[in-house]
Amino acid sequence: MTAAPAELLEFAWIWNRLSGMGTPAVHRRMLRWLADRGAAGDLRLLLMAFRGCGKSTLVGLYCAWQLYRAPETRILVVAADHALATRMVATVRRILGRHPLCGALLPDHGEGSWASDRFTVARQAVLRDASMLAAGIGGNITGARADLIICDDVEVAGNCGSPLQRAELRERLTETEFVLVPGGRMIFVGTPHCADSLYAERPQAFLAGYRRLVLPLLDAAGRSAWPERFTEASVAALRSRVGPLAFRRQMLLEPVAEEAARLDPALITRYAEDTDYREANGRGLLTLMGRPMVSGGGWWDPAYGRPGIGDASVLAATYADAEGRHYLHRLAYLLHDPEATEDPATQQCRAVAAIAHELLLPVLRVETNGIGRFLPGLLRREMQRLGSPCAVVEATSRRAKAERILAALDPVLAGRRLLAHEGVFRTRFAQEMAEWRPDAPGQHDDALDAVAGCLLAEPVRLPGAPPARRTTLPWRGG
Repeated sequence: MTAAPAELLEFAWIWNRLSGMGTPAVHRRMLRWLADRGAAGDLRLLLMAFRGCGKSTLVGLYCAWQLYRAPETRILVVAADHALATRMVATVRRILGRHPLCGALLPDHGEGSWASDRFTVARQAVLRDASMLAAGIGGNITGARADLIICDDVEVAGNCGSPLQRAELRERLTETEFVLVPGGRMIFVGTPHCADSLYAERPQAFLAGYRRLVLPLLDAAGRSAWPERFTEASVAALRSRVGPLAFRRQMLLEPVAEEAARLDPALITRYAEDTDYREANGRGLLTLMGRPMVSGGGWWDPAYGRPGIGDASVLAATYADAEGRHYLHRLAYLLHDPEATEDPATQQCRAVAAIAHELLLPVLRVETNGIGRFLPGLLRREMQRLGSPCAVVEATSRRAKAERILAALDPVLAGRRLLAHEGVFRTRFAQEMAEWRPDAPGQHDDALDAVAGCLLAEPVRLPGAPPARRTTLPWRGG
């Protein structure tokens, strides 16, 4: 008598045992929900779970289980880009190649397609479409047919920042309706990235009528959904690193509006000290308030308007220490003399080079969107004239300005990891912060944009853990 096929939870448990991993409670809950919804015949599902919980891996196991149960199933994976979709297809292919229950699905040598972004298992039916296929949201899927469509992280920060982007995303996703065969199942998997999220629960929402499972990291009492991995301390550290807005969206699954974010200058720690540079043993050491600086740089957002008219030309210079603190040491609103014999570009490049040389900046990034396209060459000439070793790097901003400012400043302000020289507060920077609103048009935010450029160019540094206390002396010889 033939044994009954394994259920999804058993299938996943076998794979986890083979991989040396456990199956935590949050994973069991997602797996049971997927299995129960399938048994109930629900065809439209939304799995919304916090970042880092392994939801894409579990959905990959679900896809492998579907092929194990019904090898004729055709699965299409749609993601924000082709590379992300390919990762899930590659994961499923790896599961099928190693899972002890899936040996019969491996095609004979030379038969079928077994590529990184598509593969076909051994099956009786002669079908044109692969068993599993990866596609980016902008890819051409016309003519494809699928019994199961997985929309995995189709909403990301780069494609939902404006009403036009969100409308285009929804229009592209509508194409999947013509790919899904009658009676097929559609599963969305993701987290919200904006207030008007694809996953929002409203009567007229894009996914209205979908059966939902929403798993935030913390419940109403503040308890972690995965306490073994997300401890109270790690949750607090994560909230500090990413900021309140991103944490509420990505970890608590709340589609919070940008208007909820406010940049409070009172959260910046002031200091009056200057940097101290010394050389010893053939190496230089730059310290600030006794702390060694491990990196630094400048960001120039240029403009050529007359002083006081139009956009401001702003240079921001920051340092960073090994503990993840950022020091906004200089903020310069650059002016030029309209009556001078030198052109405005040369005047500003000379001023920028002088500041970079004075502050010993190792790198200075020039935003080349629009008018800044030819400035790096002029700036390099001025750096060379001063004998400054500062590298000049061309930078292009592709994210919306409000999104950049929030992504840079919200986390460091929430974690009290931004310090600023008292000279910064003698500019209008604090006023810009207090008056700034993400959705307000025509506001003065050039300094905020320059500071955001500096912060986003820095690598993320985590505070170092203290060394473990030795309870015994080293015993190994040699």
